[in-house]
Amino acid sequence: MLFEVWAPSAEQVTLQWAGTRAAEPPLPLERDTERDGWWRARAQARDGDRYAYRLDGGPPLPDPRAARLPDGPGGPGAVVDHTRFPWRHPWPGRPLPGAVLYELHIGTYTPEGAFDAAADRLAHLADLGITHVSLLPVCPFPGRHGWGYDGIAPWAVHEPYGGPDGLKRFVDAAHGHGLGVVLDVVHNHLGPSGNLLPSFGPYFTDTHHTPWGTAVNLDAPGSDEVRHYFIGSALAWLRDYRIDGLRLDAVHALHDSRARHFLAELSAAVDALAGHLRRPLFLIAESDRNDPLTTAPRASGGHGLHAQWNDDFHHALHTALTGESQGYYADFARAPLAALAKTLTSGFFHDGTYSSFRGRTHGAPRDPRRTPPYRLLCYAQTHDQIGNRALGDRLAATLSPGLLACAAALVLCAPFTPMLFMGEEWGARTPWQYFTDHTDPQLAEAVRAGRRREFAAHDWGGTDADWPDPQDPATRDRCVLDWSEPDVAPHAALLAWHRTLLRLRRELPALTDPDPARTQVIHDEKARWLSLRRGPVHVTVNLSHDSVATIPLGTPTGPAPRLHVLAAWGEGGGTGGIDVAGADGGVVRVGAESVVVVGEDPLRGGKSVA
Repeated sequence: MLFEVWAPSAEQVTLQWAGTRAAEPPLPLERDTERDGWWRARAQARDGDRYAYRLDGGPPLPDPRAARLPDGPGGPGAVVDHTRFPWRHPWPGRPLPGAVLYELHIGTYTPEGAFDAAADRLAHLADLGITHVSLLPVCPFPGRHGWGYDGIAPWAVHEPYGGPDGLKRFVDAAHGHGLGVVLDVVHNHLGPSGNLLPSFGPYFTDTHHTPWGTAVNLDAPGSDEVRHYFIGSALAWLRDYRIDGLRLDAVHALHDSRARHFLAELSAAVDALAGHLRRPLFLIAESDRNDPLTTAPRASGGHGLHAQWNDDFHHALHTALTGESQGYYADFARAPLAALAKTLTSGFFHDGTYSSFRGRTHGAPRDPRRTPPYRLLCYAQTHDQIGNRALGDRLAATLSPGLLACAAALVLCAPFTPMLFMGEEWGARTPWQYFTDHTDPQLAEAVRAGRRREFAAHDWGGTDADWPDPQDPATRDRCVLDWSEPDVAPHAALLAWHRTLLRLRRELPALTDPDPARTQVIHDEKARWLSLRRGPVHVTVNLSHDSVATIPLGTPTGPAPRLHVLAAWGEGGGTGGIDVAGADGGVVRVGAESVVVVGEDPLRGGKSVA
């Protein structure tokens, strides 16, 4: 087996065996004559053998490219022979167009907080109508429980979750259910605890800074190898673990002044791997720039990523549902239904408009010819938008089932790629709070203090006495989904409603039509209703707490369409408060906090009630 490591400043590198081979003598590595700064040696090794590197006689350090860290961050790595895993399900892949994503955190999806336990719940998602499970990061981090965004080993898998084989079993099980798997990866920083990469080389630079500290070195001296390091880890997830796509965390924090941006280099490598593997692969960016170049083709100067999150849709929908106006919600809260209408038809709300939160203009217009709607992800809730609130309260903590049903209809019938956050489909009441398990007391206290400052600055609710301690194990335990909820009211009705909407999305081509010209929105800000038209399908929501809305669905010049109900949520989850006028009416009357999906003839479909 070939052992190799990049350590450009070292004068001597040795491989130190560990575990059952700890008594064996160290193995000197030789300089690679063809690659500057690289060291290499061949040795007999089997799956599971543990090892570390010593640089110039220093302490043993884990391999930066170790696929397994059995003892956690800072411990020796272990050899992983990827060819040994017995994959059961051939998988042709599942592309992004037409997808419905489900954001899932392994550590709280089940009480066990492990891959195998989560895999046992995948039938629920397949039955619901999900197409892709989107996992929060699974790289090693300190302790057992955490969100995963402070990982320190981009090639390895968190051992308490089940390690590399556990992830492979989860992916294989998902594919057996027809589900693709998306993995959240973090390239913009590494966690502060156990990060030993600087010992090996210039992986970080003081030229740029991020909210989490020193930036990853993407453009300073030595950055060629750093870029290869992160691109290589991305390809390994897609190749060795059969992952279908990657969600790239906070790409706006990837500071790169080189002529060819890191993201363009990464997307080209992923597209090439997809051609080699003969299955679709994709990259989804989390970006707050509202920059169409993120997903524009590389040939026209873009980065060539396949999709990006759209927080503007979330902010507009959130303000329309809740009336909140603090922080970054301020611009959307001035006229939330107008903001929602703009995002539904244009994608971005801030597309060169002034952002009071930033104190400047923000974003750029999106060209629908270059960026079809499915390249934007829409959602009512995410791990960030819930977890960065002081109490980690979901929408279900304050909104009625009717308003939750309205939110679901707008997300799942929007022209974009929809995404649900775990438990959202039944209106889960469990919070999603920020939790950590740092073993360094000083770091733990710094995290506590930092979160309190953030909560106070954003006025997310509660007081210092109410805010959960990230280090308290009870904080994580509160976030574990309660799997008894889906069987009882009102959760069971909400779950059935989501199933109905996802069935319509599969059966009605209009709901996945990529033509932006076939999406129109009308709304009444004062009366608090909005109607989204997707070709012959109308999704009409009444967000008013106490008033019936009468909404004309015909055009000013054409005849009123013949309408029939495809799905409806009225008072109590039935059709109470819903009235669709007769053949010549073209009018719907929708009760307070209710939603109806109607189709025009010649579209056919029976009445379906959650």
